[in-house]
Amino acid sequence: MPAAEVMSASSIHAAIIMDGNGRWASRRGLPRAAGHRAGAAAVRRAVEAAPDLGISTLTLYAFSEGNWSRPAREVSALMKLLGRYLTEETARCIANGVRLQAIGRRDRLPPRLVALLEESERKTAAGTRLVLRLALDYSSRKSILDAARRISGEVTEESLSALIGPDVDLLIRTSGEQRLSDFLLWECAYAEFVFTPRMWPDFTAKDLAQAVAEFHARDRRFGAVTARTA
Repeated sequence: MPAAEVMSASSIHAAIIMDGNGRWASRRGLPRAAGHRAGAAAVRRAVEAAPDLGISTLTLYAFSEGNWSRPAREVSALMKLLGRYLTEETARCIANGVRLQAIGRRDRLPPRLVALLEESERKTAAGTRLVLRLALDYSSRKSILDAARRISGEVTEESLSALIGPDVDLLIRTSGEQRLSDFLLWECAYAEFVFTPRMWPDFTAKDLAQAVAEFHARDRRFGAVTARTA
């Protein structure tokens, strides 16, 4: 079942750039890996809170294409953490109706991680309460380019969107940075952005609720004029 089939007309596709793990750890005199482990706990909090906030699809920027340039030790720790997350959280996802999907490249990920990922996708396929999309070895520009190459015949917005993915309603970035960093560029064409100075490991269900409340308070016009702005 595609993510779009799970969503209702009033549901929200939220996406989060989970930023600040390393800085969170450094400020506490801890290794960067400790920040990533704390970030994994924040992922659990967000996933558990999302459905009750009207979020039916949650896309998390877990590992970008650019992250390969980080020190090999940190990359290795991240890959192991991702594998541990899949091992520990798959049963929880099944119990809570969460369907896990991955976007991005898989050919450069460790084979064991790919196997765990595919197993989790298979086991959680029946989930309808929340679609949890993990962006791994992900580049939005590459995603758009790959989609364009796969289209035979005329390239249209509809044909590209069908291959790239669902539109984002709410984009959240933590740690005070205010840029997209090659994340869901096409899908965020009309997304509402919420930037918070809070580091990702400190991000709570209350923070997510506040972002959703801010989203609902905004006047989404999509280029048109509404009664609120006329």
